[in-house]
Amino acid sequence: MRRIREVPSLVLTMGWALLLLGCGPYNRLVSLEEAADSAWSQVENVYQRRTDLIPNLVETVKGAADFEQETLTAVIEARAKVSQVNIEGVPNAEQLSQFQAAQDGLSSALSRLLVVVERYPDIKATEAFRDLQAQLEGTENRIAVERRRFNEAVQAYNTARRQFPTLLYAKAFDFEDKAYFQAKPRAEEPPKVEF
Repeated sequence: MRRIREVPSLVLTMGWALLLLGCGPYNRLVSLEEAADSAWSQVENVYQRRTDLIPNLVETVKGAADFEQETLTAVIEARAKVSQVNIEGVPNAEQLSQFQAAQDGLSSALSRLLVVVERYPDIKATEAFRDLQAQLEGTENRIAVERRRFNEAVQAYNTARRQFPTLLYAKAFDFEDKAYFQAKPRAEEPPKVEF
């Protein structure tokens, strides 16, 4: 009779133990997911910095010399396309692809702008342009760093999510895989610069 009374307390104790054991993996997934979300926010932050710099760069270059209007228009249009991409939270693979395509278009337009500058040394000689060019170069470096950090955060999250027994909690609480930034096709080929 005494043993029968001990069964409910034993079951209750085991239930609490299982619940407490499950808190660790769940909390780890939450922490890693927040780290990935934070890393994505920083990626957006450095892209925004670049987007904010472009109008100043364009105005400085326009004021310094009269050069190819087509390049200037391409930069302005590419910036507008970047502004139209709206992502809330961490993107899925399709949203990340759209976001990256808009950013690649802007990078391409900026590259053409810098080639024009090489053709017209008097533009490059202006101090304001050199300062903005240095800022833009620094921003591009920041973007690369933040992309890498984002991918590292996503890797840590996805790895933890797929490990056993955390995998069971991830499925139970709908923790989904996160997408990585990936290089655009043929990124391994060196760019061709023509003057």
